[in-house]
This record gives sequence, C-alpha cells and structure tokens, in this order.
Amino acid sequence: MFENKKLLITGGTGSFGNAVLRRFLDSGFTEIRIFSRDEKKQDDMRKHYANSKLKFYVGDVRDARSVREAVRGVDYIFHAAALKQVPSCEFFPMEAVRTNVLGTDNVLTAAIDAGVSRVVCLSTDKAAYPINAMGISKAMMERVIAARSREADPERTVICCTRYGNVMASRGSVIPLFVDQLEGGQPLTITNPDMTRFLMNLDEAVDLVVFAFEHGNTGDLFVQKAPATTIGVLADAVRQLFAPDADVRVIGQRHGEKMHETLMTEEELAKAEDMGEYYRVPADTRDLNYGKYVEQGEGPAEVTPYTSANTVQLDLAGTIAKLKTVDYVVEKLAARSV
Repeated sequence: MFENKKLLITGGTGSFGNAVLRRFLDSGFTEIRIFSRDEKKQDDMRKHYANSKLKFYVGDVRDARSVREAVRGVDYIFHAAALKQVPSCEFFPMEAVRTNVLGTDNVLTAAIDAGVSRVVCLSTDKAAYPINAMGISKAMMERVIAARSREADPERTVICCTRYGNVMASRGSVIPLFVDQLEGGQPLTITNPDMTRFLMNLDEAVDLVVFAFEHGNTGDLFVQKAPATTIGVLADAVRQLFAPDADVRVIGQRHGEKMHETLMTEEELAKAEDMGEYYRVPADTRDLNYGKYVEQGEGPAEVTPYTSANTVQLDLAGTIAKLKTVDYVVEKLAARSV
C-alpha cells in the first residue's frame, strides 16, 4: 500500500510522529512530511534522521492555509496534532477547541478537497464519557470525523479514527515524571493508588493506526484491547527498576481526572465488531432524518463499558515486563548500567 506514496503526519515532531518515522522510514514511501509548529523540534529531527525522504512543513492545524499547503499532493495522512495535557486544557479550554476540534476540521476539509486517499485520526480514551476539557474536545473531534466521513466520497477519501489509552512514556505522561523524581532522590508522588490506567507502548499505538489504515471503512472507530494496572502497582514497578527504597507520597486525585478510563462506551461496545486484538465500531450511517433518531428506537444496550477496571489487570511482574518494552525505560536503564 505504501509503495511510491506520500505520507503526511500532523503533529509529527511528537512521540507518535517519531515512532511512525522509525516504522516507515525504510518502507516504500517516497516522501514523509512532518507538519508541526515547532521549528526547533523539526530541526532536531532533520539532523537526527538525515534522510532525504523527510520533508518539513512549519504550520499549525488551526491555520487552514498552512494545512492546505502541506496536504497538497499527499496520498495518506496520520493526524496526531493535538493538545493532550489535561491541566492545560482545563485552564484554556478554547485552546483545546481550536486545536483538537477546529484543527481537525481543517485537516479533514483539506484532505477531502485534495483527494487524499486515507486519513487516520488519533483520539483518546478520555473522549469516552468525557469529564474534562481535553476529553470533551477530543469527543467533539470524533464527531467532526464522523460528520466529515459522511460527506466524503469513500471511493476517493476514507476517514477513520483510532482511540487508545495511555501511551507509556510519551511526552507529558507519568512514567518520565516518576523516573525524574527517583533519579533526583525525591519521593515518588502518586494521586490515588487504586486508580487504573490502560497501558500500551508506542509500537502498539502505531500498530493500531496501521490496522485502522489497512482495515478501516470511512467513519470507523478502532480500539485496541489493552491491559491495565493500578497507579499504585505502576509506581511500585518503576521503583523496582530504578530505586526500590524510594518513598512514595500520595497527593490525592487531581481536578479533571477519572478513577478509571473508558476505551469504549456501552453504546459503542453493543455494536462493535470483535477483530481479535482490536474492536471496530462501524460508522453511524443515518442521515439527517429525525425520525431515525426519535421514532425508531433500538432498545437498551446489554453490555458494560470497556474500561481500565474490567480489562486484563497486570500484576507487579506483568507491569515490570510491560515497562521493559518501552524504549524510554530501556534507554534509562542502559544509561544507569554504564
């Protein structure tokens, strides 16, 4: 599928963008475009990879003009640009709307106009039953994706979405914070030891996007079946690897945090297709005929949501093993042994 094609990654200087590059740099793609607003990170990537396939576009998904320029001539798009930090989105919710909602609309509009063959957008578990501004903006992003997919000619442009849980050691996540605290001789701070979170590494995040890319029909949502663990067990696993004697301090649950994350709502799970390691939630294909919404009921869903509390739970040994699949952790451990 990738032979002699051009790929655009929005938000391409982030953790996911780098993981995609490592996967596809030696593939059949003739050109991979990195689109982001951070020229310093682009320059770092340019020097690090030193590959003529890479083309860098400075711009912002909020700016429709810069998006159109980056999309021109592209075959495929992985849309990863987003504001992802829960606290900053709580304080600046309109910034989350401008990037996550309006920015996504700009990308999809440009993709449809330019005849891009496939677009895969990245969402988050926080979009399911959202309780914070980041999750709400991502939920709205998913609705924009659904609406745009209805408009697009599926013979010309296929748009689908992936939703995943915490990507371990991605920028701004808790594992680098834990490691920094332990290396600095500080106590390890956790919010609530009984809180649960899904765990997946960057390679698994890329696998999910590639699976959606290969199997998606327009408007589909894809979810990977992922294990979870409690924050208490995760903290103990990091301590075992880096500083077994370190103290732990419980600071309490922060504003906007869920006790457990939801990857699929009960309404989505009721109509989902089990594809082995993944779930596929087909698009809602109803048109704007209100009778289909208010006069034709479907009955209550008879399933429970797919959450970090009812998925496979990793114990301490399993969590340590999972941590050892994360490049960041492996590199940190290697540096300590030198």
